[in-house]
Amino acid sequence: MQIPFNQFKAALRAGRNQFGLWLGLGESFSAEICAGAGFDWLLIDAEHGPNDLRSILAQLQAVAPYASQAVVRPPQGDHVLIKQLLETGVQTLLIPMVESAAQARGLVGAMRYPPAGIRGVGSALARASRWGRIENYAHLANEQMCLLVQVETRAGYEQLDDILAVEGIDGVFFGSADLAASYGYLGQSTHPEIVAAIENGLQRTRAAGLAGGVLCSDKALNDRYIAAGARFVAVGVDALLLTAATTALCRIYKPDSTAGGVPGSY
Repeated sequence: MQIPFNQFKAALRAGRNQFGLWLGLGESFSAEICAGAGFDWLLIDAEHGPNDLRSILAQLQAVAPYASQAVVRPPQGDHVLIKQLLETGVQTLLIPMVESAAQARGLVGAMRYPPAGIRGVGSALARASRWGRIENYAHLANEQMCLLVQVETRAGYEQLDDILAVEGIDGVFFGSADLAASYGYLGQSTHPEIVAAIENGLQRTRAAGLAGGVLCSDKALNDRYIAAGARFVAVGVDALLLTAATTALCRIYKPDSTAGGVPGSY
């Protein structure tokens, strides 16, 4: 059996734009629906979405028959959690709140077997090696790992050049909401100063030979980000798409309706 080829990583290295969708619902059924839409990649979110190891595994299995590549965002860059995720077969991770080159180097090591890193050796028990059916998995795995680090605070942005210089990083994702908040613009992710900072960050990322990424549902703004160097762009979020669609449908029949739950519910 052959090791799965990380097409997402290969596309980024080739400079091809990859358009994705954020999965925050934590459900394999909806993940499979989204996988059939044709996006290049799907982000399974365990930082802000209600996901754990088993729900992530279920979604990986649901999207596996489709062309969309799975990316997982854990709640934090913990090396033990990273090991568990890699054992489930995840090949691409997006790590939130990266603020230094030292932190980035630690993440690179967590995704690789020794001597290149510190990943624990036990894949014969894991889905990643298809329970030992992939020959020489441990010798092949490092090359298929793809690490995306999320720069989304003022501290991280000020260390961007040092982070970009860390060998083993494949891309840098700029989180506009948290970045805006850290600069004093809470709730203003499209503030001109933040947009300019992200464009500058994308340009510097491209100059360093790495892929830049964003999450944005505004087509015109995405065009600006792509021109600045963005290569992996998430263009929507499953939960928000469902929210918008159900609200719009309800208002067709109840134009005076206001969104909300049953009075007194929580």
